[in-house]
Amino acid sequence: MAAKTAAAMVAAAKQRVQALSPEQAADELAGNALVVDLRDANERDEHGSIPGAVHAPRGMLEFLVDPASPYHRAEFDPNRRVVLHCPAGGRSALAADTLRDLGYTDVAHLDGGFSAWKAAGHPVEETQPAGGA
Repeated sequence: MAAKTAAAMVAAAKQRVQALSPEQAADELAGNALVVDLRDANERDEHGSIPGAVHAPRGMLEFLVDPASPYHRAEFDPNRRVVLHCPAGGRSALAADTLRDLGYTDVAHLDGGFSAWKAAGHPVEETQPAGGA
């Protein structure tokens, strides 16, 4: 069996999950959706963040969203609308697919990621570096 590539995995995930435009994601944020920023802290510190988005680094996501995990965060509810984003849409497509596997029923990702959000002129806020002001 041939090994999969990361690009093939992202492409397959994008076939299974809902992709939102920046405008659709902004509407979701204005509603009751939980918008999740998967980027690493250094990416957020360098480029800013979507106002109101919850930070959950991609490397910890499965642990943060699983109610059975000691790392579970209360804002993650398998029945709540969740919209994920990363810099360009690859990590968020994979993460949305993973959330579906974990029982989340209403998941989408921001197509084009934070870059598309910013390019569309949506608001961006500065983040405080971890560890202090």
